[in-house]
Amino acid sequence: MFDNLNVFRMASSMAQHAGQQQALISQNVAHADTPGYRGSRLPDFASLYTGDDSAGAQRATRARHLHGNQGDLSLAAVEMRASNSPNGNTISLETELLEAAQAKSHHDRALAIYKSGLDTLRATMRK
Repeated sequence: MFDNLNVFRMASSMAQHAGQQQALISQNVAHADTPGYRGSRLPDFASLYTGDDSAGAQRATRARHLHGNQGDLSLAAVEMRASNSPNGNTISLETELLEAAQAKSHHDRALAIYKSGLDTLRATMRK
């Protein structure tokens, strides 16, 4: 009955995607005044999520971390092409603030999905 709980895998992947997007946004904001800097974005979660076992796999950020494979956390990042600034920088702080709010909303949604699934699982276990 509980062999295949994809809702938890999907929620975990969604939260991880939102966290990676937030990291890219903070990097973009840090380089907002760097001449020629090209910002990065992650594609939408729906276009990246495959639903297989590797989608929610843990990823190590340092070689000494356990239970994860070390890889580049920004592998799926795409470069922003439009140049809105005279110095060639593609970062708009207003856009980054909106993107940060969206990433937080997506993370909150992922946690709500996870909590709802966990509550449902707990309710079925009590009976």
